[in-house]
Amino acid sequence: MAKFFLTGYMGSGKTTAGKKLSAKLGYEFIDLDKYIEEEYQMSIPQIFSTKGENEFRAMEHNALKKLVEKDNIVIACGGGTPCYYNNMELMNNHGNTVYLKMSADSLVSRLLAAKDVRPIIANKSEKELHDFVARQLEKREDFYHQAQYVVKGKDLNVDELVSFVKEKVGVN
Repeated sequence: MAKFFLTGYMGSGKTTAGKKLSAKLGYEFIDLDKYIEEEYQMSIPQIFSTKGENEFRAMEHNALKKLVEKDNIVIACGGGTPCYYNNMELMNNHGNTVYLKMSADSLVSRLLAAKDVRPIIANKSEKELHDFVARQLEKREDFYHQAQYVVKGKDLNVDELVSFVKEKVGVN
């Protein structure tokens, strides 16, 4: 019985790695943002625009509290999830936390290709995006580094992540 929480900045590959990791382990996969969208019948951008970030963070925390009760699950958290309430402590107490660490440069090169589907960065130039990511990363690193395991997110080999997880956590 195990739980894995993948944390890291937007674009670090949490959802992609989470889907592959859960498939290899035979675990359920949940993308926390998608879970919230289904739970509240609103998209994340709609929640932000109609209810504001504070309300979204409360919804996110409540969703996380429900999910920590599940077993054999891999959860891809939102980029800000570890930074609010006691979410990082909650995840560390109920499962295994993995930070997919990436540099601002690597994140920007990934995010440039997906700007249209991420409203928070949609209208930013490449330089503005880099400055924004670097600032946010600096604010969030302390939270991310509370994860039990830190792995390199760039060129992440999911087979290596699975082997690492099995060895470190003792999951079959």
